[in-house]
Amino acid sequence: MGLLDRFRRVAAGRGRVSRGRSPEAAYLADWVRTHTGVEGFVEPKTTVTDVTVVLVAADGEWTRRIVGERGARRLARDLRIPVYDVGKTGYPQRMRDYDARRRIERKHALERELGED
Repeated sequence: MGLLDRFRRVAAGRGRVSRGRSPEAAYLADWVRTHTGVEGFVEPKTTVTDVTVVLVAADGEWTRRIVGERGARRLARDLRIPVYDVGKTGYPQRMRDYDARRRIERKHALERELGED
């Protein structure tokens, strides 16, 4: 038994998701299950990160995870959602609108917090 075998065995018993899915795949599946109108937008590999996917819900809430090239192809099949190439389609307006609403909410919360002092 090599040193790496010991680590693999520990990792396999801890944090593993059923049916051999990675924690990232399980997170994405759960996110799709708990949000409505989800679409995926695949971002190309860069010098800093591998291929990533941005999941965007109907209300504009979004999440990003690294999926790798093969993972991006499997994503649409496994999650049964539409997946687009962000280089061709761009990001949806609802995603930008969601971010703008969050910025305004944070600004108002900070103003209320400073006003209470």
